[in-house]
Amino acid sequence: MEIINPATEEIITNIQEDNKPSLDNKYTLLKKAQPIWYSVDLKERIKIVQKFAELLKKNIEPLAAILTSEVGKPLQQSRNEINGAAGRVVWLADHALQYLSEEVMNQTDVLTEKIVYEPLGVICNISAWNFPYNVGVNVFVPALLAGNAVMYKPSEYSTLTGLEIEKYLKEAGVSPDVFQVAVGTGEVGGVLLEMDFDGYFFTGSYKTGQYIYEKVAPKMVPCQLELGGKDPVYIADDVENIKSVAAGTSDGAFYNNGQSCCAVERIYVHEKVYDNYVKAFVEEVNSWKSGLPTEEGVYISVVSRRPQVDFIDGQVKDAVNKGAKILTGGKKKTGKGYGYEATVLVDVDHEMSVMKDESFGPIIGIMKVKNDVEALKLMQDTEYGLTAAVYSKTWERAEKILSQIDSGTGYWNCCDRVSAPVPWSGRNHSGFGSTLSHLGLRAFTKPKAYQLRN
Repeated sequence: MEIINPATEEIITNIQEDNKPSLDNKYTLLKKAQPIWYSVDLKERIKIVQKFAELLKKNIEPLAAILTSEVGKPLQQSRNEINGAAGRVVWLADHALQYLSEEVMNQTDVLTEKIVYEPLGVICNISAWNFPYNVGVNVFVPALLAGNAVMYKPSEYSTLTGLEIEKYLKEAGVSPDVFQVAVGTGEVGGVLLEMDFDGYFFTGSYKTGQYIYEKVAPKMVPCQLELGGKDPVYIADDVENIKSVAAGTSDGAFYNNGQSCCAVERIYVHEKVYDNYVKAFVEEVNSWKSGLPTEEGVYISVVSRRPQVDFIDGQVKDAVNKGAKILTGGKKKTGKGYGYEATVLVDVDHEMSVMKDESFGPIIGIMKVKNDVEALKLMQDTEYGLTAAVYSKTWERAEKILSQIDSGTGYWNCCDRVSAPVPWSGRNHSGFGSTLSHLGLRAFTKPKAYQLRN
């Protein structure tokens, strides 16, 4: 399998893919090692995971360089991701004892009733390329803390990063046979779906997630899906600092070249502040430096996969053909690399793909609305349900809108953020289940009730 640099289109290296015999061997190792790993005291497992976070920070420069080379995100954003992932690991480790230890629910002189959180067993984690550290630690870290063994399949577009994760987990003290990496494309993922794992945890597109869910359903094991989104933002007419709001929401739309599950994908602006907001938004976008992801100060670089360039270009052409106007960007970048200009479209509507279908790239549509009622109706017009945001002076106004939107996360005066203390979950085509928070720790366990009579 060729590992290609999306910024230069050069082959970084060739790497041997797994096949069914090699995956069977890795599974056998995991199956044998899991009970031994679970027998390790939880406090010791916590120390090992904390050491992993320390190693990520200690080796941030070489890890960021590898991540940028194969994914194409600007180098500073790669550093940000690794630091953020380390922070999540620390939170999960710090709270594992509280949420994974047995709980006594009722105790009398003659009866004790308690819950013990047992591991699922050997889990399969099919992960994503856009934030391989952040997306990965959401799954394999709580899984390991809970005493599971993990077959981790990084995306073929972030394989080198996946192997670095394996390296530092084992250097931190994770038993060599407890964490295995499955290397390869979707064909390798297909083999994993045929194997007897005790749980499947996938991050990626709705289409692939639906296929995985249908495929593993007969196994009657947990299957958790973190899928895509078409996340809306509404800018109300009472916002006080248009320039600041424009800066925050443009970053939410274009960070990591727009390749974020919870990126801002469509923006609705009250007609009273529309002109000023759009002007400030475009000025912010035009102030960014674009170029190779290894150049200092670059904010916009390349998308990670060649086909995405054509998809984004198709959305732009579809919008323009239906009456939209390009305020900036709108073209493929010339030369080597999978580049597309940061693109802002106005005069958009819901007949256009850019306002309905997940873009996952550096493109945004901005639509004028008359009032909160119209904004809410448009925000609700989606098959997805990951996040939604409202920018308004008062929480009461924002809450009235957000409480009526079927999404896993609601933002007031912020967007495009994930935090370890609260659950990360989707609704509808954005998937189901939770990672992070105490729910994410317990997602990798089977609760067992004990009723003990003296």
